[in-house]
Amino acid sequence: MTDLQATKDGQISKAGQWELALNKLYINYRDYSKDALLEFGDEDIHQARVNCRKLLTLLSILDPEQLVTAKLYNTFKQAQKRLGKVRDADVLIESFKDRRKQAKEDGKGKTAKLLKAVIRHQKNRRKKYRKKLADKLPKLSGKELNGQWEAFLGSDLEDLAAKRDANVVMRELEVAFEQKKKICKDLFKGPDAESKKAFDALHQLRIAAKELRYTASAASFALDQKFHAHEEIYKDIQEQLGTINDKRVWLEILQAIGRGELGAGRKAWAELTDSLSAEVLEALHHNEVVQFPGKSV
Repeated sequence: MTDLQATKDGQISKAGQWELALNKLYINYRDYSKDALLEFGDEDIHQARVNCRKLLTLLSILDPEQLVTAKLYNTFKQAQKRLGKVRDADVLIESFKDRRKQAKEDGKGKTAKLLKAVIRHQKNRRKKYRKKLADKLPKLSGKELNGQWEAFLGSDLEDLAAKRDANVVMRELEVAFEQKKKICKDLFKGPDAESKKAFDALHQLRIAAKELRYTASAASFALDQKFHAHEEIYKDIQEQLGTINDKRVWLEILQAIGRGELGAGRKAWAELTDSLSAEVLEALHHNEVVQFPGKSV
């Protein structure tokens, strides 16, 4: 089914709409992947990852059990993982570069030196991630995948599209989001408000918001009007929760590396880790998704 079958009134069929949307994402993913491997440009990495994520979203709607699309889904999942590791390292490095610049401007030489050591450590790690990406991505976006993709469009898509309703999926995702939100609210009301369990629950809520955002975006052609604002609504929610998660993960990365590995003095180390801890709490207090008790930092 690659001729974009039309209905009797000349409109593109349901399967045809799915094909157009999927193919656009697939071409973007393939092209950005090629560009990403040339110089590892952060925007190329980001766009390859985003389009890959949207492909996974649409395949999940069409075939939630992956009974038909398992091979394609696993290929995109592997690519997303490899792209994600490089992208996350890019974001961390840029953030810590900004922090180092500010530390130098504030006359905090020891903190700036520590931040430089963190950046160097993460650049070395990113180099390994880039090497793995360079090794794996050509196979995850090349000729073999093209053949599998064309076969999927030609033999499986029409039947899958006829059976699935993206609106039902959106409603299910909304319910899941509200359930996870309630879990977070209950945790933040109790003594575990700043526990790992609470932060993990918040992370799950962020993932639920991300699924809603990407479904609203990737499947907009198949959704009722009432869902069309969901992309922006859940993008804002995801970004608020993402800020909390990023800072928490960066603090965990620092602690995993350790003061000794970075050659940091006790005072500079305490200053940096305390600052990040305060930023986590500040972002938590200022988020508008789940109310956090107490005063903001």
